[in-house]
Amino acid sequence: MTSQPQWKKSSFSNPNGDCVEFAPAVDGSGDVLVRHSKRPDEGMIRYTADEWRAFVAGVKVGEFDL
Repeated sequence: MTSQPQWKKSSFSNPNGDCVEFAPAVDGSGDVLVRHSKRPDEGMIRYTADEWRAFVAGVKVGEFDL
């Protein structure tokens, strides 16, 4: 039996489910997978642990605020 990623969605998602989901990669690499919550079968993007930490740090300091 193959392990499946345990996807998580932000608590800030809107009621229609328009959001992204993320999950730790199941291969033990520390990588993080990201996909569109409404189209989960259309693929995902894989980020290294360092890339993910840099992204989260940027979010926390407002680098992506519009």
